[in-house]
Amino acid sequence: MNFGVYMQFLEKFRFEKMAAVFRGSSASPSKAQDQKTRAMIAIGVFGFCFSVLAIRLVGLGFSEPPTVSLAVGAEAALAAGRPDIVDRNGEVLASDIKTPSVYINPRQVVDVDDAVERLSSVLPDIDVEKLRTELQSNRAFLFIEREITPRQQARIHELGIPGINFLQENRRVYPAGATTSHLLGLVNVDHAGISGIEKYIDGTGLAALHQAGISTNGNLTPVEIALDLRVQYALHRELSQAMETYSAKAASGVIMDVNSGEIVAMVSLPDFDPYQPEQALEADRLNRITSGVYELGSVFKTFTYAMLLDSGLGDMNSEFDATRPIRVGSFSISDFHGANRVLRVPEAFTLSSNIAAARVALQVGIEGHQEFLQRIGMFDRVRTELPESAAPLLPRDWSRVSTMTIAYGHGISVTPLQAVAATAAMVNGGYYIPPTFLPRSDAQARDIARPVIQPETSRQVRYLLRLNAEEGTGRRANVEGYRIGGKTGTAEKIVDGRYDTDSRLNSFLGAFPMDDPQYAFVITIDEPQAIAANGGGATAGFNAVPTTGRIVGTIAPMLGVAPRFEEEDASAQAILAAF
Repeated sequence: MNFGVYMQFLEKFRFEKMAAVFRGSSASPSKAQDQKTRAMIAIGVFGFCFSVLAIRLVGLGFSEPPTVSLAVGAEAALAAGRPDIVDRNGEVLASDIKTPSVYINPRQVVDVDDAVERLSSVLPDIDVEKLRTELQSNRAFLFIEREITPRQQARIHELGIPGINFLQENRRVYPAGATTSHLLGLVNVDHAGISGIEKYIDGTGLAALHQAGISTNGNLTPVEIALDLRVQYALHRELSQAMETYSAKAASGVIMDVNSGEIVAMVSLPDFDPYQPEQALEADRLNRITSGVYELGSVFKTFTYAMLLDSGLGDMNSEFDATRPIRVGSFSISDFHGANRVLRVPEAFTLSSNIAAARVALQVGIEGHQEFLQRIGMFDRVRTELPESAAPLLPRDWSRVSTMTIAYGHGISVTPLQAVAATAAMVNGGYYIPPTFLPRSDAQARDIARPVIQPETSRQVRYLLRLNAEEGTGRRANVEGYRIGGKTGTAEKIVDGRYDTDSRLNSFLGAFPMDDPQYAFVITIDEPQAIAANGGGATAGFNAVPTTGRIVGTIAPMLGVAPRFEEEDASAQAILAAF
């Protein structure tokens, strides 16, 4: 209602009431008073309504358009930051940077086709038809593209399209690129962790802070992980080189502190570019260390002989007949390098006799074999901070044949992370320590460690591993001064339901330095090809073993492992006699 008209109405109403009062002067005083009261009430009601309308009009006059308020709300939500991730030495592995995103108010677009054409000239990857449909809607807020470059922002601004605006949001950057991709994982377009350590961080409460609007840039303490970026680079470089040298399908490696359970390096190749997250969905890009399960072959003999020695059913002088293959029905167990004689434990281990390992398992028995493997963590999924983990594959019916083949690493599939954790227990005095990707002190590790073998058994296993590096299939791993010990595995892979002798997963499992073990490792190379430079062999001793030697020679100084050159103190016999 117009203010002037309203005032004229009030004046007319007032005069009419006054005239009525004078005309009715003969009326009683009480009646005149009632009429006056009613007039005052009417005036008050109209005045109140006018005041409300006036206040509302003033408020609307000073308010921002709806798009602005929507954008402010969106930017506040997107401003929620993530903490930096740093390695054990403070090196930044993941961080946030500010990037512009472009949005539009479709209601303000004058010419939809013109707007779409102009925007596609700057953003050629946008879905033109989808954008045209959305711009014809009655929405007040529409993202056109998230995380554009400053140059794109400037060009879009110059287009002068009505309704276009920008807001700042966080973008996750990974300075090490693909080198740490499987470990750190990824975030989605809304800055939420979807894999790796990134997802773990959200699970510790960051997602709840985001929802509550508490988490903002600059107020989050960096998350430190156990990784050593220097060691990670070295491991990545050597495994990449090994894949190229041996024309391998894949490769992986993990380094674990045997006293704390910390994973100081973990590489799985092929990896993926964190700036091209669609690569992570490709079948061959899985994290082979935590998500892949494999028959690891003869490296399992490390656990088979540890089981024998720890059970009290045998010792270093125990003998096993390997003169001929073992036949069970139509099934035969033979040796790759047949000695064709009775073997003592050290000989059986360094010659990697399948026959002797099968006889060891039969001597311990099916129940004893199962109990030991379960004790060292081979029956359970390894739970760590990484959400990606696979459960082992065990025989549905554990038969006599099963226990014989599992003794040399066939018939059971585990993750390399399971294998390295069990290896650490074999050499650290007999304590199983759950692996972790976060920092953990030795004291904290002792609180959660559980004994799985006797200290004497651990000493004997260390002797066998070092002996194999001196005289057996691990000889090519030797690096002067660093006393590497380990066991090789060359496992035929199952192709079309049958073991294929031309398709192998090669591995090397062990620790260093063997006189005072500090780090355990598992290195795998998938389907390597024989090359003339290493003698033309395709088994693990010709590829996984020398690759491990190069890795240890590079990373040992980084990890503070001092070399020792007194060979008599570093020999297998010295290790056996040290206690």
